[in-house]
Amino acid sequence: MSSTSKENTAVEQQDHGQENQGGQGKQSPEEIKRGRFLTLVSLGLTGFATTVVALPVIGSFLGSLLVQPPAGVWRRLGKVDDFKRGGTLLVSYKNAGALPWGGVSDKSGAWLRRNTDDSFIAFSVNCQHLGCPVRWVSQAELFECPCHGGIYYADGSVAAGPPPKSLQKYPVRVRSGHVDLFTSPIPLPGLSKSSG
Repeated sequence: MSSTSKENTAVEQQDHGQENQGGQGKQSPEEIKRGRFLTLVSLGLTGFATTVVALPVIGSFLGSLLVQPPAGVWRRLGKVDDFKRGGTLLVSYKNAGALPWGGVSDKSGAWLRRNTDDSFIAFSVNCQHLGCPVRWVSQAELFECPCHGGIYYADGSVAAGPPPKSLQKYPVRVRSGHVDLFTSPIPLPGLSKSSG
């Protein structure tokens, strides 16, 4: 190959490279429209996804601040005849602050004892030490907390262990042959009025 043909080839390659570089800087109107469209679609989808994720989070914060649960609600537990005299039974009910989407977490429980024909007493299922669930031991007629050994008498008073006070009692009424329990919303830590 001669030196002239080498020079011609090098010049052609330079010219060809300049054409490519010049072509990259300029886009046809069609390419500009397509790029702008794809940018707008990407931004729109990103905004939509952000909204879908953020709305439930914002709603849960605002809902707990704006919507005040009722002060208390009477919940029907069953017919008077469903409960044996002298017996203590674990009952389940929907708590007063129940939300439509709460599901199982909106349920709570209490220990209900029938003393006489129309006299009932109800205790919280939670130990007053650290809130572990207590269980009724019928042979000993005691409530027992399995977490730290708290023991309560049948009347809810402390028998032994670390609990600082008696089991919480709930108001109970008999109305129209049914037993009702007065429930109050479960307070959220840090949001109760007494924590200020």
